[in-house]
Amino acid sequence: MSFALVDAGATPAIPLIPVVPERLADLLDGVSEAERRWIAILGFRAEAGTVAVLPGAEGAISRVLVGWRPEEPIWALGGLSESLPLGRYALDARLGREAASRMALGWALGAYAFTRYKARTRAPAELVWPQEADRGEVERLARAIYLARDLINTPAEEMGPAELAGAAETLAGDRRASCKILVGDALIANNYPMIHAVGRGSARAPRLIDMVWGDPAAPKVTLVGKGVCFDSGGLDLKTAQGMRMMKKDMGGAGTLLGLASAIMEAGLPVRLRVLIPAVENFVSGTSFRPLDVIRTRKGLTVEIGNTDAEGRLILCDALAEADRENPALIVDAATLTGAARVALGPDLPALFTNDDATADALLKAGAAESDPFWRLPLWKPYRKLLDSKIADLNNVSETGFAGSIIAALYLAEFVSPTTPWAHIDTYAWNANTRPGRPEGAEALGLRALYTAINTRFSDRG
Repeated sequence: MSFALVDAGATPAIPLIPVVPERLADLLDGVSEAERRWIAILGFRAEAGTVAVLPGAEGAISRVLVGWRPEEPIWALGGLSESLPLGRYALDARLGREAASRMALGWALGAYAFTRYKARTRAPAELVWPQEADRGEVERLARAIYLARDLINTPAEEMGPAELAGAAETLAGDRRASCKILVGDALIANNYPMIHAVGRGSARAPRLIDMVWGDPAAPKVTLVGKGVCFDSGGLDLKTAQGMRMMKKDMGGAGTLLGLASAIMEAGLPVRLRVLIPAVENFVSGTSFRPLDVIRTRKGLTVEIGNTDAEGRLILCDALAEADRENPALIVDAATLTGAARVALGPDLPALFTNDDATADALLKAGAAESDPFWRLPLWKPYRKLLDSKIADLNNVSETGFAGSIIAALYLAEFVSPTTPWAHIDTYAWNANTRPGRPEGAEALGLRALYTAINTRFSDRG
């Protein structure tokens, strides 16, 4: 997999010159009068995301000027593999290892295309590997994000619980990890009743994916991903519009499998565990019902206020198992609530955590990697909104307020207060194409999580 990044060849590549507005005047002093006029005609002011293609002899391109922001280098070249004419380009600047690596990664992410069902209309332009870039880091992060995007983009017809489990097994085999899959009634026998209850309405049996990698003596990091491969809403059926995008309801699982890939490939010094409850929330004679009361793995009973709030139900059993080992860190990711999207929009995952140090680390990494989170509170006074008259708690509140906080408070019931835990409520999708971020599936937060885990547990951070 080349990611449209290539080694230098015998033929000179077309120079790409990154320019910031403050240095444009200096650059113009060093070009010909004809080039200055051409740049003026184009209206190029070196604003981030703008490009000036300068013509050379006999209709060729002599060089390309690229406006960029030094504080956000990853997107500087993100759209160029698709927008520039076919050819081979090379950075003509000394930017340092960090900026060069991020520019190369942005180029790779912009070159992504989901080609399972339709060939791309043109090949991407190619970038010669920048000499200063950390090639290994760029490649492993690009592979991780491509994996996540491919999984999330795949329609539910071909990405059901079995296929998601198969993808995890393939990844485990590639990285010499162990992978155990509990299927159907084995979930009941092994005390995962919520995962079974949510998934039993589908002809495709529910599963729990349990992957383990790394030195057993290393700090334990456990990732828990929501793997609802399609969500009809169950008996509290979604509208047609609400159901339309539900192939991406396993976006949390896809994102964390990509993250696991990067962690394992980098050989970070952690004992990694990945738990993914994989289900379809369907309607049938065996579907779970509103006002059913179901006992969870932790032993708490839950009254079902709404069958469309199923993600938190399957996650609670997996979180209870994750917490049993007292890991150094639990991270769960889920396309959990529309309320988070209303509050923060599609690009900004909501972050909830019971640990301020974990919050600080994730927010810092998100800002550094241009992969941000926004912290929302685990506001304890709202916990009473989950009270049930006949069970330990309900899975929803009767109010329409604070939906993402209510969901996070539900999950918090299944994690010990002393276990550092982060819950990420993500959209996992790009609604439109921007540099480095093609329309479709997106592994929001993956790079930030990787950086935070690397920094905390490794001297490589």
